[in-house]
Parts: sequence; structure tokens; C-alpha cells
Amino acid sequence: MIVITTPTGDIGRQVVNRLLDAGEAVRTIVRDPSRLPKHMRASVEIVQGSHGDADTIAKALEGADRMFWLVPPASFRNAGDARPYYLDFTRHAAQEAAKRDVRVVGVTSLGRGYPDKAGLLSAALAMDEMIEASGVPYRALALPFFMENLLRQAQGIKERGTITMANAVDRPLLTVATQDVADAAAALLLDASWSGQVRVPLVSPDNLTPDAMADVISQTLGHTVRYRQAPLAGFQATMVQRGASPALAQDMADMVQAQNDGIYEAETRDAGITAATEFRQWCQEILGPAVHA
Repeated sequence: MIVITTPTGDIGRQVVNRLLDAGEAVRTIVRDPSRLPKHMRASVEIVQGSHGDADTIAKALEGADRMFWLVPPASFRNAGDARPYYLDFTRHAAQEAAKRDVRVVGVTSLGRGYPDKAGLLSAALAMDEMIEASGVPYRALALPFFMENLLRQAQGIKERGTITMANAVDRPLLTVATQDVADAAAALLLDASWSGQVRVPLVSPDNLTPDAMADVISQTLGHTVRYRQAPLAGFQATMVQRGASPALAQDMADMVQAQNDGIYEAETRDAGITAATEFRQWCQEILGPAVHA
């Protein structure tokens, strides 16, 4: 039995579909089962609740031998500091998985070894340490910037021909597509041969700056799209103006600063995987249709 957390999220949903296609028995943890697609509700076991809750995770892991782990985003308006949120959310799952000898495939950040604060990325790296300390067999999918983050820019691309972020205009920003994350997670969950604890960096073949990404998007869409780097302080202030908690805005700003300082290059990728999806392909298949919708 494979337990999947966040089955209504972009990555979790794709993982569930791949496992069902492979004929696996799947159990999902979900707060609101009505948010699951109809075909999933008919094909998976459902444990209703939060996977950060002790009783819920214990019930979900009963009789299971594998788990896909992903911490959901904190409340936009009421988020506190990311580190305690990640650790509190993960603590019961790590304990239960260790007690039941459940193998865990988790989603985390690339960048172990980065010496400074990195907001949400530091929180994810601290989560890894907690899971590893429990002794469970663990494969940590260590990921850079999601290409799907750029879907938030679809309106600006369509209406103004711009992408606006606080990431440095001329610093390469490693990326990955969520479909490749789901492929890698499903492959590890289906593989019965591994044990121990290993980090698995997963990065696209590209090494593009945000400015170069804008060029690729321009070529894909057939009209000019320019990248505009927002000041980091302005980025943080805008988040608060839009309703984000001050703690979340600070964690996001610290994350971008770490990206600008090269956090993704801090971790060696010798045991990593080169993801299949190139940025241009992703633009053609995902971003272009979203902009034109």
C-alpha cells in the first residue's frame, strides 16, 4: 500500500495517476475528499484529515509500506515562520513511518550546504534532517525553482509582455517541471530495491537566467516578452500589501535572496537526475496554452 499526501496538489495528483496506471493500491490523505477527481475517488482509499495530524497519519500508515511526502503551503494570510511550520507538520509522520518501517519519498529543496538563511528552502532542508534522524529509508527529491511558478505570470505576459520577479536578471536559475517530479517520485515508489537515505537532485537540462527565459518565452509565443527584476524590498512589501503575513513575506524574500546567492549550486548533484523536460518544451506545452486561454 502506498500513501500519498497532497493528492489534490499539482505534484501529488500526478503521482496518484501514475501509480494507479501502474496498478498499485493507493491510499490518499485529504482534508476534503470532494476535491479529488471522480476517477480517484473511485480508485483509491481515502483517509480524511490533515497529514500533519498524529491520529490521521497513524491511520493512513496502518498496513502501508511506502509514502509520498510533501508539506502543503502554509496559510497565505496567517503563516508563521516556515521552519517551525515544516517541522511541526512533519514530526508525527516521521515518527509513524519509523515505527512502521515505511519507506518515504519526499519533496524538498536543492541546496543542502548553503550557509545562510533561505526562508522556505531552509525550512525544507530542516525537515530533511528531521526525517533522516528518524531512521526511515528516505529518498529526498531535491528540487530547484518550479517552472510552474511562471504560470502566475501568465496575465502579465499576455497583457503587458512582461515577467516580473525579484530573482537576479543575469543569474542562472535552475528549474524543474512538476511532471518530471511526479515521474521521479512514482518511479521511486514503484522500485522495491532501494534502502537507506539518499538525496536525489532533479534539475532540467537548462541553465537559463530569467532574462534568457523571457527570450525563450518570446520565441514560443511569437511576440516580445521582457523580464523585469523587482527590488527585493519592493517584492516583500507587495506581498504584504496583497495580504500575505509578514512572516511569509520575509521567508519568501529570504528564499529569493538565497536563489540570487546561488543556493541551488551549493549542493553537489553527482547522484542527481537530469529531468526530461526542457524549458522550451514546457513553454510550448504548458505556459503557451495558459497565456492564450
